[in-house]
Amino acid sequence: MDKKRWPFLLAATTAWLATVAATGEAPLSAADRRAVVEQLGQTLEANYVFPDKARTIAATLRRNLDAGDYDTAHDRPTLARELTDDLIAASNDLHFAVGVDPIWVADHAAKQDPARAAALREAERREETRKNFGFAGLRYLDGNIAYVDLTHFADPEPGYDAAAAAMRFIENGDAVIYDLRYNNGGYLEMAQLLASQLFPGDKDQELFDYYYNLDGRRVERGQWVLPALPAKRLTGKPVYVLTGSTSFSAAEWFAYTLKKLGRATLVGERTAGGAHPVDRKPVGTDFFVQVPIGQIRDPVDRGDFEGQGVTPDHPVASADALAVAHRLALTDLAKAHPAKRADADWFAPALAERPQPTPAALKAITGRYEGRRIDLVEGKLRYTWRDRFRLTLEPLGGDLLAIEGVRDFRFRILRKGGKIVALERINRDGTTDSYARLD
Repeated sequence: MDKKRWPFLLAATTAWLATVAATGEAPLSAADRRAVVEQLGQTLEANYVFPDKARTIAATLRRNLDAGDYDTAHDRPTLARELTDDLIAASNDLHFAVGVDPIWVADHAAKQDPARAAALREAERREETRKNFGFAGLRYLDGNIAYVDLTHFADPEPGYDAAAAAMRFIENGDAVIYDLRYNNGGYLEMAQLLASQLFPGDKDQELFDYYYNLDGRRVERGQWVLPALPAKRLTGKPVYVLTGSTSFSAAEWFAYTLKKLGRATLVGERTAGGAHPVDRKPVGTDFFVQVPIGQIRDPVDRGDFEGQGVTPDHPVASADALAVAHRLALTDLAKAHPAKRADADWFAPALAERPQPTPAALKAITGRYEGRRIDLVEGKLRYTWRDRFRLTLEPLGGDLLAIEGVRDFRFRILRKGGKIVALERINRDGTTDSYARLD
């Protein structure tokens, strides 16, 4: 069996969280744009999981080019963003992303050199170490409920020790909550390792079944519950998975499979709907495209959730999902173990929903801004981007707004003559972007 591990992760949907790398200042000519579109089309036809669809998408990009749709894209980042939007529109597949990164393209070519490849792997390991391999938070909630905040699924080879420590940390919980609301995906093998803790090790149980394209050949794989683990198994203990509209790819598969197998209760919002494994391919010397290269199937009826997302058992705003799951865990434990009823009753007031602030002070902020909108929903400001991703905004004072689950930037309301005229994004590094109000 081929041992290559593919990351199943979010890229297109994080374009709003990070800008595409810039590559020099020389403006693009019409010939440059045509070359990029042609090379992109060829890359899609060689790698996209659906060959017939790839040809159709490539043809659509060429028609857009001929129609002058990219004539105003005078720089590489702008062309990358426009191509990303068109790829997603033509395929309804949020895995697609075009970016500008000549350093990565050069590194990709350099990986043919074993020494260079080893250096790149070491750099990636150091970066993952800095992120603690996705394990952003481990703690016990009131009532002995273990909680795991997982930002992504790291490669389990360098991340094994971190995963093992997390699995040992939660093994004494009466229930466990996995927080995947803002998880962008990653390596399905890490999802396999963590999910294996929830099933017996003496019974064959498939978790994922998938295939992908590898250098022109089709590789099929199945991933099963692992027979040996670095921690105690949590069989029989209640499991809850928190989901959000920005849960993506491998995070969705973790939730979807556990739901299909009757092993977890999902709480939160419908997920983004990115079910396909992906790979990054160079396009020329400056651009790259993230392209879906395979298809995963669930272990029950061989279905998936591409373009539809995973529906939670308890639909609630993602900002409220942890409190709701915590209440559910306490209630379910009390039902199964009457001795725990006292805990559930004791902690219930602290977890009860609190009245929301009056909407009068927030109503003026609602409206449409460039590429996004803000609504007032049940007393909370709700930010929507690309008509699919929804996050709650929290007023911080002084016209500053925090974004649910986001640590790297904030919003500020810009006013002129007492009237709101724009939504300003303030990045952690001090840079800003402004989105004009449209209504």
